[in-house]
Amino acid sequence: MCLPLLLHFSTAPVMAPWPPFDPHLLLVLLLLCPPLPLAQAHRFSALNTTFNHLALAPGRGTLYVGAVNRLFQLSPELQLEAVAVTGPVFDSPDCVPFRDPAECPQAQLTNNANQLLLVSSRAQELVACGQVRQGVCEKRHLEDVAKLLYQAEDPGDGQFVAANAPGVATVGLVVPAPGRDLLLVARGLAGKLSGGVPPLTVRQLAGPQPFSSEGLGRLVVGDFSDYNNSYVAAFANARSAYFVFRRRGARVQAEYRSYVARVCLEDANLYSYVEVPLTCQGQGLIQAAFLAPGTLLGAFAAGPRGAQAALCAFPLAELDRSMEQARRLCYTAGGRGPSGMEEATVEYGVTSRCVTLPPDSPESYPCGDEHTPSPIAGRQPLEARPLLQLVQPISAIAALQVDGHMVAFLGDTQGQLHKVFLNGSQGQVYHSQQVGPPGSAISPDLLVDSSGSYLYVLTAQQVDRVPVAACAQFSDCTSCLQAQDPLCGWCILQGRCTRKGQCRRAAQPNQWLWSYEDSHCLHVQSLLPAHHPRQEQGQVTLSVPRLPTLAMDEYFHCAFGDYDSLAHVEGPHVACVTPPQDQLPLNPPGTDHVTLSLALMFEDVAVAATNFSFYDCSAVQALEVAAPCRACVGSLWRCHWCPQSSRCVYGEHCPEGERTIYSTQEMDIQVRGPGACPQVEGLEGPLLVPVGWESRLALRVRNLQYFQGLPASYHCWLELPGKLQRLSASLEEMTGDAGIIYCQAQQFHPSMTQRELLVPIYVTRGKGQRLDNAGTLHVTLYDCAVGHPDCSHCQAANGSLGCLWCSHGQPACRYGPLCPPGAVELLCPMPSIDTIEPLTGPPEGGLALTILGSNLGRDFADVQDAVSVAGQPCNPDPSLYRTSARIVCVTSPAPNGTTGPIQVAIKSRPPGISTQHFTYQDPVLLSLSPQWGPQAGGTQLTIHGQHLQTGGNISAFVGSQSCPIQEPVCPEAIVCHTMPQAGPGEAVVRVVFGHAQRTLLAIPFRYTANPQLMAAEPSVSFRGGGRLIRVRGKDLDVVKQPLLSVWLEAAAKVQAVVAKSQDLRRSCRAPASAPQACVQLEGGLLQCSTVCSINSSSLLLCRSPAVPDGAHPQRVFFTLDNMHVDFASVSGGQDFLYQPNPRLAPLSREGPARLKPGNVLDVEGEGLNLGISKEEVRVHIGDGECLVKTLTLTHLYCEPPPRAPQPANGSSTLPQFVVQMGNLRLALGPVQYEAEPTQSTFPVEAQVGLGMGAAVLTAAVLLLTLMYRHKSKQALRDYQKVLVQLENLEIGVGDQCRKEFTDLMTEMTDLSSDLEGSGIPFLDYRTYAERVFFPGHGGCPLQPTFEGPGEEGHRGPVRQGLTQLSNLLNSKLFLLTEVAGEPLYMLLRAIQYQVDKGPVDAVTGKAKRTLNDSRLLREDVEFRPLTLMVLAGPGAGGAAGSSEAQRVPARVLDTDTITQVKEKVLDQVYKGTPFSQRPAVHTLDLEWRSGLAGHLTLSDEDLTSVTQNHWKRLNTLQHYKVPDGATVGLIPQLHNRSAVSQSLAQSCPSRENIPMLEDGEEGGVRLWHLVKGTEEPEGAKVRRSSLRERERERARAKAIPEIYLTRLLSMKGTLQKFVDDTFQAILSVNRPVPIAVKYLFDFLDELAEKHGIEDPETLHIWKTNSLLLRFWVNTLKNPQLIFDVRVSDNVDAILAVIAQTFIDSCTLSEHKVGRDSPVNKLLYAREIPRYKQMVERYYSDIRQSSPASYQEMNSALAELSGNYTSAPHCLEALQELYNHIHRYYDQIISALEEDPVGQKMQLACRLQQIAALVENKVTDL
Repeated sequence: MCLPLLLHFSTAPVMAPWPPFDPHLLLVLLLLCPPLPLAQAHRFSALNTTFNHLALAPGRGTLYVGAVNRLFQLSPELQLEAVAVTGPVFDSPDCVPFRDPAECPQAQLTNNANQLLLVSSRAQELVACGQVRQGVCEKRHLEDVAKLLYQAEDPGDGQFVAANAPGVATVGLVVPAPGRDLLLVARGLAGKLSGGVPPLTVRQLAGPQPFSSEGLGRLVVGDFSDYNNSYVAAFANARSAYFVFRRRGARVQAEYRSYVARVCLEDANLYSYVEVPLTCQGQGLIQAAFLAPGTLLGAFAAGPRGAQAALCAFPLAELDRSMEQARRLCYTAGGRGPSGMEEATVEYGVTSRCVTLPPDSPESYPCGDEHTPSPIAGRQPLEARPLLQLVQPISAIAALQVDGHMVAFLGDTQGQLHKVFLNGSQGQVYHSQQVGPPGSAISPDLLVDSSGSYLYVLTAQQVDRVPVAACAQFSDCTSCLQAQDPLCGWCILQGRCTRKGQCRRAAQPNQWLWSYEDSHCLHVQSLLPAHHPRQEQGQVTLSVPRLPTLAMDEYFHCAFGDYDSLAHVEGPHVACVTPPQDQLPLNPPGTDHVTLSLALMFEDVAVAATNFSFYDCSAVQALEVAAPCRACVGSLWRCHWCPQSSRCVYGEHCPEGERTIYSTQEMDIQVRGPGACPQVEGLEGPLLVPVGWESRLALRVRNLQYFQGLPASYHCWLELPGKLQRLSASLEEMTGDAGIIYCQAQQFHPSMTQRELLVPIYVTRGKGQRLDNAGTLHVTLYDCAVGHPDCSHCQAANGSLGCLWCSHGQPACRYGPLCPPGAVELLCPMPSIDTIEPLTGPPEGGLALTILGSNLGRDFADVQDAVSVAGQPCNPDPSLYRTSARIVCVTSPAPNGTTGPIQVAIKSRPPGISTQHFTYQDPVLLSLSPQWGPQAGGTQLTIHGQHLQTGGNISAFVGSQSCPIQEPVCPEAIVCHTMPQAGPGEAVVRVVFGHAQRTLLAIPFRYTANPQLMAAEPSVSFRGGGRLIRVRGKDLDVVKQPLLSVWLEAAAKVQAVVAKSQDLRRSCRAPASAPQACVQLEGGLLQCSTVCSINSSSLLLCRSPAVPDGAHPQRVFFTLDNMHVDFASVSGGQDFLYQPNPRLAPLSREGPARLKPGNVLDVEGEGLNLGISKEEVRVHIGDGECLVKTLTLTHLYCEPPPRAPQPANGSSTLPQFVVQMGNLRLALGPVQYEAEPTQSTFPVEAQVGLGMGAAVLTAAVLLLTLMYRHKSKQALRDYQKVLVQLENLEIGVGDQCRKEFTDLMTEMTDLSSDLEGSGIPFLDYRTYAERVFFPGHGGCPLQPTFEGPGEEGHRGPVRQGLTQLSNLLNSKLFLLTEVAGEPLYMLLRAIQYQVDKGPVDAVTGKAKRTLNDSRLLREDVEFRPLTLMVLAGPGAGGAAGSSEAQRVPARVLDTDTITQVKEKVLDQVYKGTPFSQRPAVHTLDLEWRSGLAGHLTLSDEDLTSVTQNHWKRLNTLQHYKVPDGATVGLIPQLHNRSAVSQSLAQSCPSRENIPMLEDGEEGGVRLWHLVKGTEEPEGAKVRRSSLRERERERARAKAIPEIYLTRLLSMKGTLQKFVDDTFQAILSVNRPVPIAVKYLFDFLDELAEKHGIEDPETLHIWKTNSLLLRFWVNTLKNPQLIFDVRVSDNVDAILAVIAQTFIDSCTLSEHKVGRDSPVNKLLYAREIPRYKQMVERYYSDIRQSSPASYQEMNSALAELSGNYTSAPHCLEALQELYNHIHRYYDQIISALEEDPVGQKMQLACRLQQIAALVENKVTDL
């Protein structure tokens, strides 16, 4: 296997170049060789890999998986054993296999899908054919697929085997031939180069040309387009090979048909080829097939559009007979049958024809010969009826024949596996399971292992091992038989579900139960006795039909729960002894028995089981207190009752001669059952007992003869509330067995809360012996006073109660005898009226009036004609009358304004008159508001009028639809909600007051078309709500009050708060209140809403509802009256999203924030832009506004008012800084403006001079301060002063930095939006690996070095040597998985953007905006920004104004050269496109277009260039006077005008870089752009590199004036956030630490501990050198290693400064700066201590994280090894590594020979062998 380049990156591939080779490093690499990780048992998958084919080695059981770019070797348990890489490779289906890429210009990196995978058992080889290189094959070793046995170096067209397109199937067989194996391959037509490859070929596997069909059979085809066979499967038996396929029947037939073809195995020339059509009755084409013993199974498409499937079986004998018939007719009868019709022909457009040979020709030439016709096609189809229909298309079939039964396995296109029992002419699906991922088809390679135990199922993503029969999963006989699995049965004596072969006695009768013969499990048919008393032991007989026969020395036994007893078997009867009482568990509480499992056991297997109960008669008695005798003798058990001793007993009878009442189970005894028990049958009298009156109770009794001669007293017992009352009783003898017991007379005074009280009663004899109650027995106590509050109620009571109205004392209703005779009132008082409702009604009458009071009659007859209202009769309703308490009557008509009391006059009594008056009033309807609404209904309609509060039954209607009224109804207004209407139109409004109706004819209500919502944005808000949502639509103004609502799943405390605020109700006099923010819905949901304002008929403005804390949004929708529209349906499927509220940090921790006028304010926070845009944020400082310039996730930048605003309220002296985000109002503290400087009266020149003077003075002070640096005490002070001065300088440029940063953040925000679509342009892995590992190649791909002329003989040994080197080096390289890609890319783009904003000299490379002082353009160059409109797209090269061209704005400077403009334009036009995929800048010209015909090509140099004194100035936009907003276009160059660009082109084969031209000299003329270079005498350039010159340059760098230092500081301040983000991403462990980093650092910690190194600085240096300096510094300096971008010289110079800062941060030495310090170190002097802390914390956090185990490291490396083995090409990479080893060959050999471990493993010897092979190096071997 090639060297695994084990580097994997989640976002950014990053790796340092290889260091100078260390012999000890090689030793580590050789010793740490990881094994491959084990795959998950029963399933195998590989990340980002698609599987194609599956093959099984018959004897070994090893599996082979053919996949895209991989071959996997798996154990039978699906554990990974080996892997081989087969792609991707450079290839094209339109090219024959090539060595030189120049032979195929259209070749590209192509994935290699496996098309054919076969096992050759004889040769122990695996045949694998891929899609690439025209489908050539290779041979690999069966024991290790990584070992390549054969691969054609230069394959001819005779070796093109498989189809070179993944959608075209290839099938094949390895068949035995005398002394060799042959390969039969069938394939469809694929690609223009496959026209010469026949659909069926015989190929050799061995010999000089493996896979060649030379000299072997080929199915010759006349016209491939007519015979494009689509092959389904290939099979072979002992004599023949069969191929199943689909194609058109013949040239003249357009319909496709299904076919099967056959050839003899010994026929290497295909003379025996015969095919016949297959038909599955009424079904479509064949989709999958399998050759089972004696049967060909085929799955055919069925149903509409082939979306279903049908299974057909074709007997092989009939298939062969049909083929033999076709062959016979074509050999002997010219292809015609007895009827003269053509039944056989020669197919495939060849010249051969059916002939007439002698009749014995078919027998003489059973496999054909040269003279026999071929290929033969039968015309008569072989037809079969479907065995089975399925709802999903079938993609795979396998079958198994066991014990004479055929079982088929069908895989469908949705990843399901169906198991089918083929029982005669029917198929039955007995089990289906999801094996592959849903929607992933099961591959046709559905394989059964050699033992018939497991099925291997392949899908595109995984391989699964599925048991053929999962018998063991069925734990009991019932589930085993119900599963209907024909391979499973119940093994009785083993007590488990097994295959028949696993049951030892399956051949004996009644030992193995099969579901298709035995529908019932072994069971206990009957028990005798069915139950048993627990107090005694006995024998139980079980009847068990079909009980298996045991051997002489084997026995069954019975298990009663935990108790065992030996069983005696006689035929189907089994006798067992029950356990003794002390072996039985107690009865469960509240029961009279215990039920145990009774199992018939063989050894420890339960053969049959049932339940058996042990009962306790005494417990029966205890459970039924009210009727113990009846419960005893009426129970399920054989219990008897002994009446004299009151005992329930088991056995034959009561002891000691006591008379016995027998159980109802005793059928032949007369005295038995509950009817024979002594019992109280019921009350003889009285049934009703008045409270307070003395009553004597009598009870009927029966069967008391058992107590004759046994005198005893009787008592009655009444269970009164709160007490049990005993009364003496006496028995009065009656005839026969019946009698009466009288209870002592008694008055009862219970506490009564209801009119009647049921009191239970029972009788006892002697000392508590209770007589049974035959049923529920109780006496009814009643109290006349309860429920009869007045005279009328009392007189209306049931006459049998004897209740009278008694005026004695307190008037009340009493039992008659309890009232003195003179106190009985026969006439009741006059009626009393309490309330009437309603108090008004229409003049028409017909109003239902309710009168409530007392003494309103005893019955309806009393009040029938007794009611008048305001002097008018009122007709009572009998159905609504309630005695004495309520009258409901219907009013009569009366004049408007009539008023008066209600009067009830009952005969013989004075009338009752109400204090309330009733008024007849006329309601009037006046107007509507609104007068229209949507036809969907829900409009809140207000009907205005007078006297609308008339009557109590008011209803409103709009047209024929009711309009439900919202309470309350007010005198001047009725509010109702309209119902849906079928369509738009007008409807009359009417209101019904009882039987009166009022109609508003003059003002109808108009139903309009429903409003339509079309768009809503934005779709996100903070939980605080209040964000403005713009909703566009149509007819939106027809809705009065549109709402935006959200349903919430709220916590209980949130619901409680809402519930408290929900009790508000509408009032007539109060103004209409706004709808509540949140209301509680049924089902626990909470609804929060806001009212939208109607801006126009097409625009609604809604505020997002606030969501309470603890609530979870479920649905966001608009409510338009009755219409509810989900937000997602309006916003294009985008659900509305609530984001957490933002958090903002206070402006100042201590005191007010100080603000300098003109500064930009930076507010830090979290999640600031998640739910709002910068345009929506309002920031106020007092009564002034701070204009928001930029809003990011963590920062808000705003421009405050130039002058200090006043406080918004007078409570404070300083203005408050307040941020308003929707509903959220965040106060961040007071702001204090610093005093503004007074305006200078000096002229500008004087101010500049003064500033320069101050700068010089500052520099002088700095110089004087640093003069004493040799004094150690003074040095620290100097350092601190430098820091203070730097801080002052930075404060001075702070305002400029903030403004620049705000602009930069806006640009970066736009960039982030672009990246969401295009992504960061990372390099592909191969390019990255080549650039990192072999940087000497530049950007050129690796090339092999042994392919030159004369090297042919040496090529083999070199390959062998490099392969051995791969095995030697196949060990762990440290893996880095980092996520610093995005911050680094954003830093790179931020640098480029800042550099481009200022002028850059194209000749000297110096820039106005930089961090590197050596690259600083010190001269003041005036420049002006321009925006050019660039024509991009198809019309860009045409005339100006072409409609197809798109105009893209591009920012440039008027001082830019034309090349610089082209670079900026390309950056804008190809934004999001990787740099390598853009056109090169020197291949395009810039054309300025003005008007229709004005085209001017711009260039750096042309005839208009200004030349003066040997100085030629490069042309700029300023030179051409290109205005702002000009239109330009990029057009291809007609010829290369730039010699400089041409000279810079790399020449990859030579691997040499041509240096840049020095100083832009050209033929004696010197080029310049912004500033001219220094005039130097001839030869100065030669001396420039002298030591003196270098010292002079260094001194000039140190003495940089302060004005230039402030420029650098301004650039540094603008980029600071991006530098911090990048360092934070590198030095952060917030995400899991990469396993390789943790492993490396743990390894270094162990080395330090092992060698006793206690100095922490040493360990720090180790870790820093191994990761941060070697890896990350290189990445910071060279981002082109991981990104496909252009890195200009200026950007490179800035990155060098940042990288140096990172280096300084990693060192332990104290970082101090002074006068001698380089400017680059001065820039970051204040930040480096903070960065040092980050590095220390990074190392500490990694040390504290969980350790990385050796196994985890191995597993990660093995996984990545498989992913990246092919990139870059292995042999080329190994050649480069060997060249590196060659440089240190002698040192490495010496080190390995001296190392004890190296000696043990003979590493030096192995390396010498490699050297001998690779370069013919003479060794000591």
